[in-house]
Amino acid sequence: MRREQKGKIIDELEETMDKSSSAVLTDYNGITGIELTNLRKRLHDQNIQFRVVKNTLARFAADRTNKKFLNDSLKGQVAIAFGSGDASAPAKAVKEYIRSTDSKLVIKGGFLGDRLLAAGDIDRLVDLPSREVLLAMMLAGMQAPITRLAMVLNSPLSGLANVLGARIKQMEGK
Repeated sequence: MRREQKGKIIDELEETMDKSSSAVLTDYNGITGIELTNLRKRLHDQNIQFRVVKNTLARFAADRTNKKFLNDSLKGQVAIAFGSGDASAPAKAVKEYIRSTDSKLVIKGGFLGDRLLAAGDIDRLVDLPSREVLLAMMLAGMQAPITRLAMVLNSPLSGLANVLGARIKQMEGK
């Protein structure tokens, strides 16, 4: 590969790393070309870019984007799934592919923003609910005290209404 081609690849990787909110590093040793193509198609449908990278070029791109912490993970046969939307999307998509196809693909780690994630962290990221669910849970937590306060303030009036209603029924019965 010529120096110009390498420079172009490094620039593309740098741009992709900068745009990505998260990424999952995988070891694709033992995976066939057909499996990689199927995985790329599946991930592409979810707006996740999957790239097989040359480790040296990826290290240069990581150094340029202040993601030097990735350098230790860039050993062996590495492919990276980059996601720019939902931070857990690449992790969930790769994990789902491995589970559904019994693939030999191995998750090595990844990054979330400017933080290195180990393989175990990726598993925890997969278990996180989506952003919308987390926002709904937070909103419910914020509304709960107000709802309880309204119920407490309303209970004396409800009790009075119940007593008056019972007295009216008692008077009608006489």
